[in-house]
Amino acid sequence: MYDTLIIQSHRSPLPYIWVEHCLKSVRDWCVMNNYEYRFIGDELLDFLPGNLREKTKHQIVIATDIARLLVLQDALNKNYKNVIWLDADFLIFNPGNFVLPNWPYAVGREIWIQYDNKSKLKVYKKVHNAFLMFRNNNPFLNFYANTAERLLMHNEGTIPPQFIGPKLLTALHNVATLPVMETAGMLSPLVIKDMLQGTGPALDLFIKQSSKQVSAANLCISSCDKNDISDNEMELLINVLCNNFLG
Repeated sequence: MYDTLIIQSHRSPLPYIWVEHCLKSVRDWCVMNNYEYRFIGDELLDFLPGNLREKTKHQIVIATDIARLLVLQDALNKNYKNVIWLDADFLIFNPGNFVLPNWPYAVGREIWIQYDNKSKLKVYKKVHNAFLMFRNNNPFLNFYANTAERLLMHNEGTIPPQFIGPKLLTALHNVATLPVMETAGMLSPLVIKDMLQGTGPALDLFIKQSSKQVSAANLCISSCDKNDISDNEMELLINVLCNNFLG
């Protein structure tokens, strides 16, 4: 039996061809490190109990955010020593430098660059759940899952999509300073466009704010859904990032 299990999930069919490149990068990384790989489709939501499924039936992002915690708990209960969740749009482009820390748990780093209402670049430094790592007997996963469930069930108003994902994690991080895998990043549209050009103010700011060189990143399907980044641009980005380290 493998000690480490990597889990990814997405509904079929995949919305963009480039997402398969992301999935392949994770599968290749698993082979390189002798990790077990598991892809879950719609059955991910089967892990939700009835009350949570009903509560989140119209908000798939929130449903998957809570379901990933439950599937990770299930894997640890089946005697895996280490379980990792990676979003389907998470690309590992420098696998040799993407090394799991020897910590009880870790979350990903979000450095989001965008313009403010005065057309000036602004940095939003947070943490994210596109990368989640939990080792057996860690002190955080059960607390996080229980807190997320309670917040969802007690909420009677509109629930923002990132309510129990980056928003809750960042709130907890601001209070308790969670362990952060700094090499597991996230790329905003402005940073992506600068990366494609090879330079630019958003990329410079991203690099300045990053404490370590990012080796893998969530590329954010939503950037394509909102037409902030085209499907073709995302394909080009993946080529640029991977060729720098794998070419």
